[in-house]
Amino acid sequence: MKFRDGMWLVKEGIRVEYAEEVYEITKTERGVSLLCPTRKILNRGDTLNRSTVTLDIEAEIDGVISVEATHWDGARRPGPNFDLYPDGKPAVEPKITESEKGTTLTSGSIGATISGKEHNFDIRFHSADGSSKELTSLLARSVALAYTPAFNNENVTEDMRSIKHYMLTQTSLGVGETIHGLGERFGAFNKVGQSVQLWNADGGTSSDQAYKNVSFWLSSKGYGVFIDTPGKVDLEVGSERSSRVQTSVEGQRLKWYIIYGPSPKEVLTRYSILTGKPNSVPAWSYGLWLSTSFTTDYDEKTVNHFLEGMRDRDITVDVFHFDCFWMRGFRWTDFVFDPEKFPDPKAQIARLKASGLVKKVCVWINPYLAQAGEAFRAAAEKGYLVKRKNGDVWQWDQWQAGMGLVDFTNPDACRWYAECLNKLFDMGVDAIKTDFGERIPSADVVWHDKDADPERMHNFYAFLYNKVVYEALQARYGKNEAVLYARAACAGTQRFPLQWGGDCESTPEALGESVRGGLSLGLSGFAFWSVDIGGFEGSPPPWIYKRWVAMGLLCSHSRLHGSSSYRVPWTIDGDDRSEEGCSRTLAKWTALKTRLMPYLFAQAQTAVKTGIPLSLRAMCLEFPNDPTAWYLDRQFMVGDSLLAAPVFEESGEVEFYLPKGKWTSFFTNEVKAGPGWFKEKHGFGTLPLYVRENTVLVLGSRTAKGAVYDYLDGAEVCLYQVQKGAKAELVDAEDKRVGTLEVGDDGKVKGTEVLKGKWKVSETGRDLEGDAAVSIEDLS
Repeated sequence: MKFRDGMWLVKEGIRVEYAEEVYEITKTERGVSLLCPTRKILNRGDTLNRSTVTLDIEAEIDGVISVEATHWDGARRPGPNFDLYPDGKPAVEPKITESEKGTTLTSGSIGATISGKEHNFDIRFHSADGSSKELTSLLARSVALAYTPAFNNENVTEDMRSIKHYMLTQTSLGVGETIHGLGERFGAFNKVGQSVQLWNADGGTSSDQAYKNVSFWLSSKGYGVFIDTPGKVDLEVGSERSSRVQTSVEGQRLKWYIIYGPSPKEVLTRYSILTGKPNSVPAWSYGLWLSTSFTTDYDEKTVNHFLEGMRDRDITVDVFHFDCFWMRGFRWTDFVFDPEKFPDPKAQIARLKASGLVKKVCVWINPYLAQAGEAFRAAAEKGYLVKRKNGDVWQWDQWQAGMGLVDFTNPDACRWYAECLNKLFDMGVDAIKTDFGERIPSADVVWHDKDADPERMHNFYAFLYNKVVYEALQARYGKNEAVLYARAACAGTQRFPLQWGGDCESTPEALGESVRGGLSLGLSGFAFWSVDIGGFEGSPPPWIYKRWVAMGLLCSHSRLHGSSSYRVPWTIDGDDRSEEGCSRTLAKWTALKTRLMPYLFAQAQTAVKTGIPLSLRAMCLEFPNDPTAWYLDRQFMVGDSLLAAPVFEESGEVEFYLPKGKWTSFFTNEVKAGPGWFKEKHGFGTLPLYVRENTVLVLGSRTAKGAVYDYLDGAEVCLYQVQKGAKAELVDAEDKRVGTLEVGDDGKVKGTEVLKGKWKVSETGRDLEGDAAVSIEDLS
């Protein structure tokens, strides 16, 4: 939201009152409280008939300081609130010092200095680790309260019911600074110049709306900002004042945390202490997921035909997903299998698993209960649905006729919903796709929790919804065996993995949108992410399907899913069985991900401990000192050692950037030296996939099928320009660390005694014997 008309004028219809000076500094238990009048106080009379803003600046944890701007402190503090420090709050010792520069609050490695100059408003945030690096600042006209409509007579504030009140802050934006994150956003990777509204919406991937609005952004200057409100937030990222990031909310308070790194990985780790770390997910979830697609027609025979066809084409499917129409039309979500299509679902699922065609089964749900379904009647009778202010159940006909919304602020409703899920688990369902959760009403709505503010509930509903389902899965299957496929999210929802990118079109542009969305969500604290391979809307041409397969199998999780058309490969290209056909392409990329499982699973352990993404991992996380890395939105890292660049052109041509160092092609062992841009032309079995120097890459056996196998049996240990001390952690399929491989003084690998079977070490890249021929042309 913009409050000004250029630099000099206030926007028509808006009244803005800026904090003009720091009049008084009071020391508090954890920091300082600043009294900031909205005019300079030159005499006693200036203290009359004038508003003030109180700025509470407090030490939170090492490297983190909170800032809360308040106008009227008597305003109530409604819920819900983010569940901060879920694993406990680390202790920190606030330090307040006085110097010629002013008053400085230090919280471990970060400090905030309030200028001591008279009649001045100047607050600088800087490192306190010895580097003296300035991060950002609050300068003149950077903290304010605002009203709309504007008024001249203060008496009108006697009745605020027709007046909107806002709080806003503007942090300085340095020359060349870039801003990233803010959830899963499909537009430009660098947010500078954008107006961004944090308000969950079902808008697909081709708009400025987002399913996953996360109130956290990451700066290329080595800090991040977390905005501590689940309600609507408006940001002007260099788009109202080109040298500032403006944050505004409706209400009397605005609180945010500034988080220092100095590296972006350290910023994300500290952010994960605030909002929660991603949980681990089981090995089987990394394998290929096959969906029925959305509005397609299917029954047990169709499902078996698909899975048998995949097996016959040497494509291993680990998880089969039943989308919406496992239930009858007009009855979603009533948790009841369609009796005509699936007369005995428990027996069918058992037969499916016993056949060996699939390991696990997933079903689709959402929190919207159609009026015609059994679940609606039960929930309405027990008071488990959100209500209107007049006491009616809140209903509308969007999506499902007469649908109601489960009220997850009601503990009894949460227990009831978990019981419904347990009936599915009793049938053999192993994972849940938690779709929707964005269209949450904020008007004419009353929640069971009377302290819940409807606007704050809109985004936060995604957290409550996914938490209930995730914890039900954990209760049934174990702490690290729970898996969601969630669409909606807000800050903290990374604790309940995993998330996927929503409704994308079957176009190369949508593939690019999806990459940007995955990169942005990864920079918002989410470790795991997936996408609808082939695109959701429309029917992908074979070349797009195959290029999407390559990208999708390098995501942390991989699912074939569409809208009105199937995504099994033979339906895409008329069952072309050649090496460049859809089936062979899918088989090769699925097999590659299977071989990468020892590496991926070990990298995942680091991701969940630190809050950094496994894949898609933005290049700037690994190469923060390379300015180019902060602009790269057509490539990504898979873990810390593999660089991947999807192909967006039908010709197979692709341009990509290699940072400083030696990089080895995974497919050919050819070595390139960065930094620099390169151009290649690829067939469908490859894309630019380069291994970073000083990497010990552990690959699984070539004969392995699926994501779950003995990663140590028949492993290949591949060395890429290694030096003494290069390491690779070894984990098994149960997510247990079983050893470490390390290069010694003699250049040999130590720790191989835990490997099994016919393992080997390849000293100059991997062994290419047995690979299919590749088609890669260097166009650089």
